[in-house]
Amino acid sequence: MEQKNFEVIIVGGSYSGLSAAMSLGRSLRQVLVIDSGLPCNRQTPHSHNFITQDGEKPAVISAKAKLQVDIYKTVQFYKGLAVKADRIEKGFTITTESGDVFTSRKVLFATGVKDLFPEIKGFGECWGISVLHCPYCHGYEVKGEKTAIIANGEMGFEYAKLISNWTKDLRLCTNGKSELTLEQTQVLQNHGVSVLEEEIDSFEHNSGYISNIVFKNGKKADVKAVYARPAFEQHCSLPQDLGCEINEQGYLKVDFMQKTTIPGIYGSGDAATQMRSVALAVSSGSFAGAAINKELIDEDFL
Repeated sequence: MEQKNFEVIIVGGSYSGLSAAMSLGRSLRQVLVIDSGLPCNRQTPHSHNFITQDGEKPAVISAKAKLQVDIYKTVQFYKGLAVKADRIEKGFTITTESGDVFTSRKVLFATGVKDLFPEIKGFGECWGISVLHCPYCHGYEVKGEKTAIIANGEMGFEYAKLISNWTKDLRLCTNGKSELTLEQTQVLQNHGVSVLEEEIDSFEHNSGYISNIVFKNGKKADVKAVYARPAFEQHCSLPQDLGCEINEQGYLKVDFMQKTTIPGIYGSGDAATQMRSVALAVSSGSFAGAAINKELIDEDFL
């Protein structure tokens, strides 16, 4: 790749990054998309709740998106990992793991988050297949099935209320002593939700499809689906290296224009919102692309 200077560098080439690239490509902007090729949903068999793409494989959606973005010749792709970022007088430099250095006036981080799995054997193998985070993305496919939620306290209570819309065969696993109030426990029990306080040892599964939760005391719970919201961290530390603030939930702090707290840096997709879905990632990326283009236009008219 000979070109080193761009108007916009997009770090992260999954759904949100590709959506932003299309918006900017259609705005005639010189864009570089840097992507390491490891989307967070790469293990998920099918994507749902994205109109025109419902039930499609995630990799098929992203491959089709990349082909469509590639039509816009001002957009270039670089396969690799961005490892360093610096501010310069008129923008930013991004350095890759291979030592390549690129400059741009604006940067968009569409780098997603990295899930931190609990110490439960089989959790990682089942993640995105039968261990789920979003009922809007996957709840229909396991509607009415024997289902468990791994959560505790206020989050567990609210999560159980939500999932009860998709199945009445539901139990809340607190994975240790319950932190629910007596009133919350009674409400759940009144709605047929049992509370299991035993610590979890492992999941029995077949190629990621769970059959039993195994507790440390040897007991088992027969389930076909589990909902969980594991801890996470930003997949990429470069925004923080540049001074971008992280909000209380752990996401990039952005305003309604997808701007971070550092001028010239934007954030979109899972890195900047707790609403994790392909459809919303695409939406925020498209909007970020338009916002970046508008900022470039305004600067050039000064």
